[in-house]
Amino acid sequence: MTNDISEPDTSFAERAPVARRGTSWRALLAIALVGFLLGGAALYVALGSPDLRIALLSGTASEPGPAAPLPSSAPTGVPLAASAARQVAEVAEQQGGLDQRVAAMEQRITRLDLQAQAAAGNAARAEGLLIAFATRRAIERGAPLGYLADQLRLRFGEAQPRAVRTIIDASVRPVLLDQLLARLDGLAPALHRPPAAEGLLGRFSRELGSLFVVRREDAPSPAIDRRLERARLFLESGRAGAAAAEVRLLPNAAEAADWISDAESYAATQLALESIETAAVLEPRQLRDRTGAQVEQLSPVGG
Repeated sequence: MTNDISEPDTSFAERAPVARRGTSWRALLAIALVGFLLGGAALYVALGSPDLRIALLSGTASEPGPAAPLPSSAPTGVPLAASAARQVAEVAEQQGGLDQRVAAMEQRITRLDLQAQAAAGNAARAEGLLIAFATRRAIERGAPLGYLADQLRLRFGEAQPRAVRTIIDASVRPVLLDQLLARLDGLAPALHRPPAAEGLLGRFSRELGSLFVVRREDAPSPAIDRRLERARLFLESGRAGAAAAEVRLLPNAAEAADWISDAESYAATQLALESIETAAVLEPRQLRDRTGAQVEQLSPVGG
C-alpha cells in the first residue's frame, strides 16, 4: 500500500502535453476559418458596388486619369471684349423688354380708367332717366314730387332749368288728363251758345257764315260739334295743346278760358318731361350725377 501512494502517475504526465497540443491546433484552425469567412464577406460587399466592380474587372480603377487642362489665367482681349459686348446687349434687351412691359401696363391702366369713367357716366345717365320716369308717373297721378324735386334740380338744373321749373310748378297745381276730359264735356253746352257780348250784327254774320262754308276738302270742319269732337280725340291721345287750339277757335271760347289755360299748362308739362328724359340720354356736358359732379362720359346713343 505504501509503495502505491508514493509513486507518481507517469502515464497522466505523459498524456497532458499531447492533449494541450491538440487543443491549440483546433483553435488556430477555427481562427483561420473565421478570418477566411470575414475576408470573403468583405470582398462580396465591396464587389456589390457596380462602379467598383467594373473598375476592378477593367483594371482602370488604379490607373490615374489624364489631368484636366487648367484654364488660362490670362484670356485674350478679343474674347473678353466679345463677352462684355454680349453682356451689354443682354442688359439692353432686358431693359427694352422692361420698358415695353411698363408701357403695356400703363396702356392697360388707362384703358381700365376710361372704362370705369364710361361705366360711371352711363350709370349716372341711367339714374337720371329713372328719375325722369318717376317724375312723369308722379305728375300723371297728381302726386307731390317730394325728393324727386331735389333730384331734378341737382341733375337737370343746369341742363334744362326751364323744364325743371315747369315740372315743379305743375306738381304744386296738378292738372290731370281725365279732369280735362270731364271738364270739356261739361263745357260743351256753354260752347254751343252764342257769346253773350255778341251784338245783333255779329250774330247775323255768324249765322250767315254757318249757312255757306267754303273750305278745302282736307281742311277740318269749323262746326262747333266737329271741333269739340276733335278736341276730345286730341285729349284722349295726350295732345292737350292741339285740343286747346281747337277750343280756342270756337265762337264762345271765352267760356272755356280756364280750361284752355289748364290744357296748355298740361301740354307744357308734358314737353318739360320729354326734355329732361332726352337730356338724361343725350345731354353732352351739363348733366350731373347724384353727387352733383359733371358727367364726362358722352352719351352712347349720340356718339
